[in-house]
Amino acid sequence: MDYKKTRAPHNTITRDVNVLTEEVGNVYETVVILGKRANQIGAALKKELDAKLQDFSIPQDGIEETFENKEQIEISKSYESLPKPSLIATQELIEHQLVYKNGSRDAALEDEE
Repeated sequence: MDYKKTRAPHNTITRDVNVLTEEVGNVYETVVILGKRANQIGAALKKELDAKLQDFSIPQDGIEETFENKEQIEISKSYESLPKPSLIATQELIEHQLVYKNGSRDAALEDEE
């Protein structure tokens, strides 16, 4: 997913808990789902940023000061300006773009059949 095109707010806003829990049905499960998705998004963003910055790395011997050029700084600033992963995950849940699976609930359904 292209996180640069997300419609998530850049600032934290107050959300109605009842709206967030409509789909899942449980506040605690919703928090767990959002937390796990935020971790996935954060890891994906970090991996993407590291891959882009690797193009600029110059192998050096010893502990010398790392030189940064303007392209590196611009790339870093663009990632810093993105919304936080938790806000992106919340926006995905609100827009019904988040897919999750509950293993215990699926197992309970199979036992009833």
